[in-house]
Amino acid sequence: MPGHVGVDGLSSTLQLLRDGRPRTRAELAQLTGQARSTVSQRVDALIAARLVAPTGEATSTGGRPPATFAFNPAARVVLAVDLGATHARVAVTDLAATVLAEELRSIVIGDGPAPVLDVVAAVAHEVLAAAGRSPADVAGIGVGLPGPVDHATGRPTNPPIMPGWHDADVRGELRARLGVLPVVVDNDVNAMAVGEHAAAWPDVDHLVFVKVATGIGAGIVSDGRIVRGAQGTAGDLGHVAVPGGADVPCRCGSTGCLEALASGRAVAAALRAEGLPAEGGADVAALVAAGDALAAAAVRDAGRAIGRVLAGCVSLLNPSVIAVGGSLATAGEQLLAGVRETVYRRSPPIATQHLRIVTSRTGARAGVIGASTMVIEQVLSGELLDGIV
Repeated sequence: MPGHVGVDGLSSTLQLLRDGRPRTRAELAQLTGQARSTVSQRVDALIAARLVAPTGEATSTGGRPPATFAFNPAARVVLAVDLGATHARVAVTDLAATVLAEELRSIVIGDGPAPVLDVVAAVAHEVLAAAGRSPADVAGIGVGLPGPVDHATGRPTNPPIMPGWHDADVRGELRARLGVLPVVVDNDVNAMAVGEHAAAWPDVDHLVFVKVATGIGAGIVSDGRIVRGAQGTAGDLGHVAVPGGADVPCRCGSTGCLEALASGRAVAAALRAEGLPAEGGADVAALVAAGDALAAAAVRDAGRAIGRVLAGCVSLLNPSVIAVGGSLATAGEQLLAGVRETVYRRSPPIATQHLRIVTSRTGARAGVIGASTMVIEQVLSGELLDGIV
């Protein structure tokens, strides 16, 4: 990269073009307040890196029509990984977080980092081949893990459903297997919140994403940014005691936790006790879809329990949108009906008058879209851009 083309200047020019709208050099100069020659140098460097591509010509006001340029999201790709208690979803996206290819595999997260990340690496090569891209095209890897993560190091911190993963060097393990930098690791629900926000609610500054699956967790977007907390455990709804709930033992060692009463695992266990075939949230959702009245009532009750905990969150955080995802969220309107019923009854009217409680619009892809988005934001800004240009 020419020494006179600074990374910060490249990044600011690229950010202007990331909306996909074609612009001329003159328009970019006007928007940035930079000299036309400076803007031309930046555009030329971005074109050389294929991050920007010519799109045609603008309407002429006399003389030769000026060329237009736009962001080229196909320049590089991102590997995005969403790990759950029993699944690994691995996707390859472009630089706009559009999924180009993906695979879903069954895993057991409790098997530990080595075997699980071996599967991730193998599937990563498969999805790259399916998308017609090579490892050399990969700009970074994003990973969502189903437990608390120290975002600065990417290491899990005493994750309750991930035995053997505490302080695991997930970044280093993936670099060793795939040879790609950077690797961004975060809690899976944080990644889902980022994905839902970026893809479905970009104009909403305050959003809470609630995942209801084997466990229950929340990702919090405030002022347009993800909130992680001091130790990375912000949004750990699953281990909040449900007001008025039964003292059911939870795997965290406490009793009466939301996860112990309303997760897919908990609802499935309650239905099994009634003689119904259900091992997890997906089985419960299938029973509801088949018209089973007992399953529908159990899911609505789970929604009410979630709503009792979320009512406090609504008063504290005042979100505009609560998006509910995860395997149990696929059980039609029953879960949402229970959540809405309780939240609207227990929260102050001023906090709920514009609140929307909805099923996740990004669905099962929320995690990989969010993991990809986290990587893209890091790669296309600051010094990491220097590695591409």
